[in-house]
Amino acid sequence: MKTLLGRRTRLLAATTATAGLVLVAAGCSSGDSGSGKTTAGGVHLAKAGKLTTCTHLPYPPFQSVVDGKVQGFDVSLIDLVAKDLGVKQQIVDTPFENFKTGAFLNSGQCDLAAAGMTITAERAKNVDFSDPYFEATQAVLVNKGSGITSLAGAKGKKIGAQAQTTGEDFAKKKGLDPVSFASSDAVLNGLRTGQVQAVVIDYPVVQGWLKDKATAEKFKVVDNLKTGEQYGFTVKKGNKPLLNAINKALKDAKADGTYKKIYEKWIGPYDSSVASPAGS
Repeated sequence: MKTLLGRRTRLLAATTATAGLVLVAAGCSSGDSGSGKTTAGGVHLAKAGKLTTCTHLPYPPFQSVVDGKVQGFDVSLIDLVAKDLGVKQQIVDTPFENFKTGAFLNSGQCDLAAAGMTITAERAKNVDFSDPYFEATQAVLVNKGSGITSLAGAKGKKIGAQAQTTGEDFAKKKGLDPVSFASSDAVLNGLRTGQVQAVVIDYPVVQGWLKDKATAEKFKVVDNLKTGEQYGFTVKKGNKPLLNAINKALKDAKADGTYKKIYEKWIGPYDSSVASPAGS
């Protein structure tokens, strides 16, 4: 299995996905001499005037570099949290396995993590999850000439998946031995170059790929598997003030229609029964 530990960490400033809206640091931030950190809206922050978000790039449509800026569904939702706190969001690109352990949250490098991450009991031992904000399914994408018509039909073939993800776990549970790739881009490249004959990955990611005409002409979805997965944002264990701020922003966005607009921009047609799961 490939690992991501050698990947260089990059610091990237995120901008809001809503055109024309600029987030600026407000005067509500104040010094906290006890922790050496700053406070905004009652929430302790790793850096003054910034809500620092750990993610793993690229993972479109949730977060990726678009026109030189980190944008996407997750980025837009966390921009709402930052706006409520009167600060700007800043993105730190980190290895995905750190999201399972909460390492960068515990070290204070990031305030929260947003990476299209499925809520699981195992992960919840190390981090606190927000209310679910997205219902995910796993898609099986194949070359149109492969002859594969389902995940079951992919047995004996080379299957690709992103390392350390529930898609990889799901494939293994089905008796497959997936080839692990470091990122979603690498997964698609593996399919394009014939390293694998099929891939298992979150359906919204596949939706994004198929928006490209050349990709849609060559590949097709043969299975869309409802696995009961829900995405959540994470904070350090016990960080209730920030967790409450995230949950409030999600609740408000769902109530006033902002969530729906963001969903339609980055994901596609809105289905309230799966797109916007209720808070747990």
